[in-house]
Amino acid sequence: MTENTNRGVFVLDGVTGMLIATVLLLTILAGLTVWGISVQKKSAANYYDATPLTSSLDNVKANSRDNAQHAFKDAQ
Repeated sequence: MTENTNRGVFVLDGVTGMLIATVLLLTILAGLTVWGISVQKKSAANYYDATPLTSSLDNVKANSRDNAQHAFKDAQ
């Protein structure tokens, strides 16, 4: 039986590969975190206005096509 002489600490499937995978995962985590924070800031500045819904609920019927005017309007 022949001995495996291609062993090394810094080969791609050793410590180096683990470090590359860790850095890659941390980079993805940082990118998604920054993206999520920017989406949160945009959404906080452009929130939904609930006054069309809450101001006139007296005229809402159980099954009516007119109920669409009482629904939330999409944010700009």
